[in-house]
Amino acid sequence: MPLLVDSHEDLAWNILTFGRDYTRSVAETRRLEHGSTAEKENGATLLGWPEYQRGQVAIVFSTLFASPRRRLVGDWETIAYDDDDYEQAHQLYLRQLYTYRDLTDAHPDKFRLIRTQKELQVHLAEWQRPADEKDGHPVGLVVLMEGAEGVRNVKELSQWWELGLRIIGPAWTGTRYCGGTREPGPLTTDGRQLLSAMAEFNYTLDLSHMDEQAALQALDFYPGPIIASHANALALLPGSESNRHLSDRLITGLIEREAVIGVVPYCMFLKTGWKIDDPREGITLEQVAAHIDHICQLGGDAHHAAIGTDFDGGFGLNAAPSDVDSIADLQKLSKLLENRGYTKDDIVAVFGQNWLRHLNQQLPQS
Repeated sequence: MPLLVDSHEDLAWNILTFGRDYTRSVAETRRLEHGSTAEKENGATLLGWPEYQRGQVAIVFSTLFASPRRRLVGDWETIAYDDDDYEQAHQLYLRQLYTYRDLTDAHPDKFRLIRTQKELQVHLAEWQRPADEKDGHPVGLVVLMEGAEGVRNVKELSQWWELGLRIIGPAWTGTRYCGGTREPGPLTTDGRQLLSAMAEFNYTLDLSHMDEQAALQALDFYPGPIIASHANALALLPGSESNRHLSDRLITGLIEREAVIGVVPYCMFLKTGWKIDDPREGITLEQVAAHIDHICQLGGDAHHAAIGTDFDGGFGLNAAPSDVDSIADLQKLSKLLENRGYTKDDIVAVFGQNWLRHLNQQLPQS
């Protein structure tokens, strides 16, 4: 099976919000959370360490995420900051980064932070060695900030870099840096200052959640590496009025910048009008393969499409494709892509090699 790199999982948010333990199996977490707020509000989990092993999930882009209070959906949400309270946001984001440090310190056999090319090479060499499911391999964590309100001012980007942050997405909803999901708008003066400062460290810029106007401006303005960690093709969602998806114009711009795009296996991003209480029958990994194929067709190769699940990021089993029970089932995509004419090398690229190429090129050497 090909190695899988998943470019978006809100692990720290789940650990702190629901007390989820990702060293457990999916079945054990579901048993413990049955009837709980976690199951009701976020769905049954799709992630667990044994499933990472069965799915050959070698690396996860693990997020720092907090919501502004204007976007809360319930009192159960605890990782939230008052609108425009950037100090509060900073503390919430920082707490999540230290959550990843605590996780890797407590379970070095199961999780490890990846901050440099050297650490990446050591990690991948270990994944090349056989291991049974009991022993397994550690899952590598590359830290991604989703929504940059945790950055109080651009001067502290050096501190975040030293702490291990490598990828920044300026938006979730709209921020002082740019327009975002449900809150459109351009790149602001603060946003341009943020991008200029990010470039000094070679941070990767994540365009996911940025409004298209802001994203297109960022493609022209930002000289450093660019990705879309988790976003789908608007062209395959007829009738959608959301600014969350990527137009062909934006996908083409990303491809021209040698970016990688992680496709999201989320029913709401695979069928226009699907709602969280709707049945998931009829929505399968075939639609995920179609979004991957659309990106590949626009690029003329398989060098820019990848997978960014957002599993456990606001949705769980009830909103994943019907042929998915856990992240391990993403390996089924291999056959679906093969049926579409993709070669073994193409499939390896989509599953992980495209993200690994990006990391090898953009992470600092040591």
